[in-house]
Amino acid sequence: MKLLKNLLKSPMFVVGISLFLITILVALFGPLFYEMNLQRVGMPYDAPSGKYWLGLDNFGRDYIALLLRGLSSSLYVGLIAGVIATSIGTLVGLYGGFKGGIADDILSVITNLFVVIPQFVILILISSTFEKRSLALVAVIIGFTAWTWSARGVRAQAAALKSKDHISLARLNGDGIMKVLIVHVLPYILSYVFMVFILQVSSGILSEAAISMIGLGPTGDNAISLGVILNDANRYGGLSGRFWHTFLPATCVISALVFALYLINTSMEGVFNPRLRK
Repeated sequence: MKLLKNLLKSPMFVVGISLFLITILVALFGPLFYEMNLQRVGMPYDAPSGKYWLGLDNFGRDYIALLLRGLSSSLYVGLIAGVIATSIGTLVGLYGGFKGGIADDILSVITNLFVVIPQFVILILISSTFEKRSLALVAVIIGFTAWTWSARGVRAQAAALKSKDHISLARLNGDGIMKVLIVHVLPYILSYVFMVFILQVSSGILSEAAISMIGLGPTGDNAISLGVILNDANRYGGLSGRFWHTFLPATCVISALVFALYLINTSMEGVFNPRLRK
């Protein structure tokens, strides 16, 4: 509660969490109050009107309905990818940093191999091997290619904690390494892990938009995400034809999501990091 009160004193946190909660509420409850007709309802690129506030896309579909579906899909991909990447990175970093020795060396080599090759290149190579890609599959691919920097950060935290007195006492009492990691080490770095998760969610949303823009995102008639919307606008002349309503709203939503998560992470780092508080 004390930490929450400190966070609420930060204007950045209040703005960031408010903006993020608004997007979640819109994604959850928007379809309940707005008719989600994803079929063709008019001519392609019809301008915004009283009936269709953001106009129609390149297929003549209601852009607001697409935006609501795309927002839900991108949040879904970001959250799933964030959970996977944070879980793998935390597990690898915790074990390697605490265990040390040859186990740490092996895990460090594996992590560094993934670091040397840019994540986006690996993401493209893996995504291109699948002819059909669901939202869940895209999220899993992103999660399994984005864990490396999380592992390196958690490893440094775990390595710094293993010499603490309470850790040594737990090991002398006969606690196994997994119990020590979960009971005695993980609680001390939960705040850091949560900040890593926030950044991974943001990275997942951006990664989905990036691979969708080059045609390697979700496929299928119902696979609509913010990245897919931007890809359609690019492929069918929305950008070259300067039909702003086919790409600008989706771009603004992605920017707002990432900006909100950045504000949350920065404000949390200011509260949890003692040196920044000073």
